[in-house]
Amino acid sequence: GVVVWQFFSDAMSRSGQSLVAQSNLITKVYFPRLIVPATCVISAVVDFGIALLILFGLMAWYRIVPTATLLLLPLFAMIAALAALGTGLWLCALNVKYRDIKHIIPFVVRLGIYVSPVGFLSSKIGEPYRFWYCLNPMVGAIDGFRWCLLGPAFEPYWPGFWASLAIVALVLVSGAYYFRHVERTFADVV
Repeated sequence: GVVVWQFFSDAMSRSGQSLVAQSNLITKVYFPRLIVPATCVISAVVDFGIALLILFGLMAWYRIVPTATLLLLPLFAMIAALAALGTGLWLCALNVKYRDIKHIIPFVVRLGIYVSPVGFLSSKIGEPYRFWYCLNPMVGAIDGFRWCLLGPAFEPYWPGFWASLAIVALVLVSGAYYFRHVERTFADVV
């Protein structure tokens, strides 16, 4: 859970502050501004790959043999990347207009680690609340990642996974829409 959360939080934080950090480039030349937060997520993938190599080394050291579900690992990594991109698009577009957003991002990351199943299994959440808990977009990615690495004993709660996936899609589409809507004013405001 920590590896996926670290990837998500790093990608979201980088992309959330990317436009303000690259303000000199944005005011000088026109290019599709969506590239800036997207490259931040892509650069976090490199760190994620290194963390995965270390994780696989630890799994080999402790003689944990992954099952065939390991083949689905890129799918859950992609879900985490899309959640980070969608959230990052919202944050970077808001950060251009409201500069205090950059101070809020670390608090969101700290709060998010406690409301996501990083240090515990989401199956510990009581049945009446489990579906609602899965509306956190990272629940599906973390549970799926854990299932891919550790096998059938950690199978995700599938109705909650689909809800989590729907929230990821909603955040990504709405973030891209809002970003494109306010993109025209970035060079003037930055």
